[in-house]
Amino acid sequence: MLIRDATVGDWAAIRPFFHAIVAAGETFPYPLDLDDDQARELWLVPAPGRTTVAVNESGAVLGSANMYANRPGNGAHVASASYMVDPAHAGRGVGRALCQDSLAWARTAGFRAMVFNAVVAANVRAVRLYESLGFSVLGTVPDGFHHPAEGYVGLHMMHRAL
Repeated sequence: MLIRDATVGDWAAIRPFFHAIVAAGETFPYPLDLDDDQARELWLVPAPGRTTVAVNESGAVLGSANMYANRPGNGAHVASASYMVDPAHAGRGVGRALCQDSLAWARTAGFRAMVFNAVVAANVRAVRLYESLGFSVLGTVPDGFHHPAEGYVGLHMMHRAL
């Protein structure tokens, strides 16, 4: 697996799993009815942020990440990131590789920490992955996310120093 910077041309491969994941409403607090232009603008972040894709040996996109300063100005020393793995490739280390790559990017870019502002508590696989990579839950907004199957669930803020 190779992780490389995404191009606008990669959107055609990202789009199907992006829309499927968002429409499921289980893991991202994005509007469920994003049109294609809104989705592309949201995911393909401009520099100095970065969007990446994980590709296999034949160049097929397995997943994607975006990373950026969590806040501007005096908060710009803390990074944030989001990850999406094509469900057809889940459980094969794609999410871990994307997260590790974003941590390396953040360190190289001079960030002091990485924070995830909205990790759905019911997304147990993601929470376990992030904890295995050194993140901890700073706090949880009770009932901060309306999950389509589980009802109102907590929304974690997770942090890791770099």
